[in-house]
Amino acid sequence: MGLRETKKQQTRTAIADSALPLFLEHGFDQVTVAEVARHAGVSTNTVFNYFPTKEDLFFDRQAEVEGHLATLVRNRAPGACPVETIRDDLLTALRREDPALGLHPDAPRFWQVIHDSAALRAREREISERAEAALAAALAEHPPNTSTRWNQGNHSMFRLLAGAIAGTHRAALRELQQRILSGEPPTDARDNVATAAAQAFNLLCHGLHADADQASQELRLPQ
Repeated sequence: MGLRETKKQQTRTAIADSALPLFLEHGFDQVTVAEVARHAGVSTNTVFNYFPTKEDLFFDRQAEVEGHLATLVRNRAPGACPVETIRDDLLTALRREDPALGLHPDAPRFWQVIHDSAALRAREREISERAEAALAAALAEHPPNTSTRWNQGNHSMFRLLAGAIAGTHRAALRELQQRILSGEPPTDARDNVATAAAQAFNLLCHGLHADADQASQELRLPQ
């Protein structure tokens, strides 16, 4: 990365770092972009140059989040199961108490700000939908190896599979959030969610790699 790009990234990070404490203290809807600009020491136009909408300021890492599961699938080792790859990434993040999962003191307030803002809840849904679409595309480009014969050109199947995988991943994060918000110690919440997530992903993986004859019986449509 050149000097110009480095400075641009530093400015972007500084603006986002100035915005988040304001949002956490006052709520998303109560803070204006002009206030963020003033705290960051830049003009309002500069903020909009880096963040086209105020929602982009709050979810400043949304592009990374949207592409995360797809990147895992594309970069997995040859022959590796995409379900196992995503499962292991989540379990590793939980074990390491990755701050991105919300295992830090400010997380409950962050989640509450989202809950209190219809605009942020809508953006959160959009991020989830784009992450799922990106995962479907990655699965189509790098399909799983299974013992079951199926049409790899069936893009509807990849979209449905992506929905199951991304939905399980999303549900695990939501379960972690709800447990912490209910007052459960973060370490206990982490361990409980890790156990449940491993079991859920293993069920998906079992179905994906089921014996061909068994899968044929299970997939037979009712008369």
